[in-house]
Amino acid sequence: MSVGCEQDYMIERVREAFACRVLWCEGRPCLEYGSREELDRISAYVKTEFGKELLDVFFTAVESLPPES
Repeated sequence: MSVGCEQDYMIERVREAFACRVLWCEGRPCLEYGSREELDRISAYVKTEFGKELLDVFFTAVESLPPES
């Protein structure tokens, strides 16, 4: 499995397991998460399932902005 395919596979598994979004910036995946606790759970999942650090899979991670009232 090539590195790009492996990364795509890991991103898909994260998207299936968590209520998060993946944004793409200049072809690089950015994780959008809902809370610090969710980020911690996603990080632990990536480490446990794939033996990688979160930022080895995603270019960056950003917290979702709250909806405007």
